[in-house]
Amino acid sequence: MAEKGYDLGNFLKGLLTGAILGALAGVLFAPKSGKELRDEIKQKGGEAFEEAKEFYSDARGKAKVILDDAWRRAEELRKEADRQITEARLRAKEILRGAEEKAADVSQLAKEVIGEAKTEVKKVKGAVEAGFEAAKQEFSKEKEKKA
Repeated sequence: MAEKGYDLGNFLKGLLTGAILGALAGVLFAPKSGKELRDEIKQKGGEAFEEAKEFYSDARGKAKVILDDAWRRAEELRKEADRQITEARLRAKEILRGAEEKAADVSQLAKEVIGEAKTEVKKVKGAVEAGFEAAKQEFSKEKEKKA
């Protein structure tokens, strides 16, 4: 769309320039007196100036519309980017929260397993000590029998 506007602008500039030059050539080559020629040049110059002002005004209006549209679109894009960033942050927080919960679960499970392992180690230690005492007593009995 910008390319079409640019081509149209060039066309209008060319058209305006051609009209001015054509009017000037017509005035210069027409057989008129000096005063009539000067009056006609003033008139044509005024008309050309008015056309140029109108062209400038139209171009300025079109440029304003284009800039306003660009600002609106940029604002929409900024809002969309902000929304997506907010969503990404929320998802990241949810994932982190889930990971923390799983880590807490694993930590609790590890504590339970370690507690059970300690209990089993105490049982085994007690059994080994009892077995060792029983072996000592049996050894003492055997020693007494031999003596």
